[in-house]
Amino acid sequence: MDLEQIKRLMGTLETPENLKLPLKDIEPLQDIPESFNSADNWPGCQSLKEIRDQSTCGSCWAFGAAEAMSDRICIASKQKLQTRVSSEDLLTCCGSCGNGCNGGYPSAAWNYWKRSGLVTGNEYGDKTLCMPYSFPRCDHHTTGSYGPCGSIKPTPKCKTTCIPEYTTNKYADDKWYADSVYSVPSAVSKIQTEIMTNGPIEVAFTVYNDFLTYKTGVYHHTSGGALGGHAVKMVGWGVENGTPYWLIANSWNEGWGDKGYFKIKRGNNECGIEGQGVAGLPKLR
Repeated sequence: MDLEQIKRLMGTLETPENLKLPLKDIEPLQDIPESFNSADNWPGCQSLKEIRDQSTCGSCWAFGAAEAMSDRICIASKQKLQTRVSSEDLLTCCGSCGNGCNGGYPSAAWNYWKRSGLVTGNEYGDKTLCMPYSFPRCDHHTTGSYGPCGSIKPTPKCKTTCIPEYTTNKYADDKWYADSVYSVPSAVSKIQTEIMTNGPIEVAFTVYNDFLTYKTGVYHHTSGGALGGHAVKMVGWGVENGTPYWLIANSWNEGWGDKGYFKIKRGNNECGIEGQGVAGLPKLR
C-alpha cells in the first residue's frame, strides 16, 4: 500500500465545534481496579468478543461507533440482547457524519443514532440481520489469508430496505435508538468509570507510521510522520511491565496487531487517545 492510500484510509476527521457532543458529568468510582476487560466483565455479550473489518473504506468512525453501540445494547439489557448495529447503515445514510468512506466524525455518528436510529447488521456476507457491510475482509498492513486491501472504494448508496433474506423486521421497524449521547471527559478515572459502568466507548487518535506494524506490547509513538485520524473501540485497561495502557479493539480484523487488539500508553493522552471519547446509552425495546 502506498502512503497516499494509507492516508485516505485514516477515516476520522477533526470534529468541528458545532458537532461536538455535550460533556458528561462523571463522578469517578473509588475502587477502580488495576486492570479491566469488558469481554471478561460481561461474558454473555458476544459482540465484545468480535473484531470487525472496515476493509477498503475509511469507515473507522462508523465501525468504532457501531461496535460500541452493539456492546452497550447488550450490557444495558443485562447481557440478554445480542444484536449488532449496522456500520453499513451508519456509513451510507448519515449525511451529517462526514464523507462516508473518505472519513467522518465519531460524535456525529452517535448523534445520528439518537436522532435517526440505526438498523441491525453485521459483516460482509452475513444474512442474519437487516444490513450487512458491503466490503469483504482484507489484510491491513500485514500478509494474511484475505488478500491485500488495495485502493479505497467509493461509499455505497444509502438503502432504506433490509436484505431479502432478513424477514424479521422491515427497515423502519428494525432501528435501535440512543436515549442519550455525550462526550467522555479526558480524565483517566472518568474514562475508566464510564467503561466499567456502561461499556466500551469510541475514541479517536492520531496514527503515525510506527503504529501500522504494531504486533504486541504497549504502543507509544516514537518514529514516523502523522498519517491521519483513526477511530477505534476502547474496551479496557491494564499494566504491562510497569507501563499503564488502554486496551483497544481495532477494525482491521484479527490478523492485524495482537489478534485485532492493541495496547496504547495510558495517562499521557498518547496520540490524543484520551481527549476524544464519545458514547451514549441505548433505548431498549
